[in-house]
Amino acid sequence: MFHVYELTFITDLAEEQLVKGHLRWLASFSEIRKDYAVEDITFPIYALGGLQEKGFFLSRIYSALVVPKYKVHFLLYTAPEINPSLIRKLILALKHKFGDQDWILVALVQGQPVGKALKDSVESIDDKAVGICAYGVGAKETVTSNNVLGRGLAKQLKLNEAKYENFDMPNYLKSFTVTFALGVFFLIFLALSGVRQLTSQFPLALLILLVFSIIIGQVIYKSRYHMSVTIDSKGYQLREGKKTKEGKWTDYSGLSIFVSPKLETFLRLKSKDKTFDLPLSRTGLPRRETYRMVKQLIGKK
Repeated sequence: MFHVYELTFITDLAEEQLVKGHLRWLASFSEIRKDYAVEDITFPIYALGGLQEKGFFLSRIYSALVVPKYKVHFLLYTAPEINPSLIRKLILALKHKFGDQDWILVALVQGQPVGKALKDSVESIDDKAVGICAYGVGAKETVTSNNVLGRGLAKQLKLNEAKYENFDMPNYLKSFTVTFALGVFFLIFLALSGVRQLTSQFPLALLILLVFSIIIGQVIYKSRYHMSVTIDSKGYQLREGKKTKEGKWTDYSGLSIFVSPKLETFLRLKSKDKTFDLPLSRTGLPRRETYRMVKQLIGKK
């Protein structure tokens, strides 16, 4: 059964991917607008970008000399059901709005699986400057226009789930420090035991130990401390090292923001017989957006 909040969730996912630069392989998007109107059609998300690279000096030179200076427009359109006849109207409106040389990327999302009529309309698009992908809530299949832009958009834009993770420096330093300290103690023990070669080469051994500790510290951090959260319209999956916890939004009836004594923020999910703290600051989950989104999702049947 379709719920309107699922379209809102997908809109939030698309915005988050644009902000985090997940579509940079398509274009460098620098401007994002909400509720963008083109004639009588309103798009929940619009982003303007280009193919020009904004990285290091040599990348900028290459970009300026080789890469075309096309503008790239990304638009997200959502509706409970999309009429196939809207596709042609939408393309004509966008072609009239933007320049002839501009690239146009459109993601269509409806509250049900994509039917044959809509699929045929999308796949029949032959304009090489317009790429369209159509996604239906509750279906894994994504339908694309039969061109490079359509297939590229479907490959880069992930609308079924979002993954958040941050590099947790304090826990990495803990892993590194323990490894380095144990290594130093071992070197001192060998030196005191009469290993002459080690005594004369102690600075070099210390340098090798430093490099070794950086690598092993990363391995320990990844296997024990690193956190990531994957969320979709049904629930969440929390990974901490090799441990995994999963839950469904429908298992909870309330939520709040919890701040720990270490000033870490959590989304506290509540039900009659249990609570669960979903880490925000340690995983990079945006506090306000996550709270608003989960508030819509919890308790839905």
